Amino acid sequence: MEHFAHWVEGLLRERGYDIDSPRGGGRSQLAEDAGVHRAAVTRLLQRQSLPDLETMRALAPVLGVGLRDMLIESGKVVPEDLPLPPQSTGAAAPRAGSADGPRATPQEAADLLGIPESHQRQFVEMTEMILTVSGARSAPARDTALDRLG
Repeated sequence: MEHFAHWVEGLLRERGYDIDSPRGGGRSQLAEDAGVHRAAVTRLLQRQSLPDLETMRALAPVLGVGLRDMLIESGKVVPEDLPLPPQSTGAAAPRAGSADGPRATPQEAADLLGIPESHQRQFVEMTEMILTVSGARSAPARDTALDRLG
């Protein structure tokens, strides 16, 4: 319990949640962002109880981690209980966005998904906003591809 709470606190601080000052609002903000009850967040941070599966499922994306990592760090499972898929050792180039390859840019994703040209600018802007808000990208990158869309 102590290990998991400490781990979560570190993730919260990295993402700018003020969980240390009494009136910082970090606990309430986390609960709101994850769509969980504030009491669940308080019980976790006060080391009273571990969150249930649904709460972990809601907290994971807000904390920027996978549910697998949440479950393992909580001690509810060990890595062997949730094995990762085997890594391909073939000569094929890694797919864009795969763990071992470069991520597709929002523009590349629009092209790969077949987003109509008339909607691509909106798709790219929305995707960049989501990446920024989720912490997957630290600052909105105004790619030249976005500028080319007019």
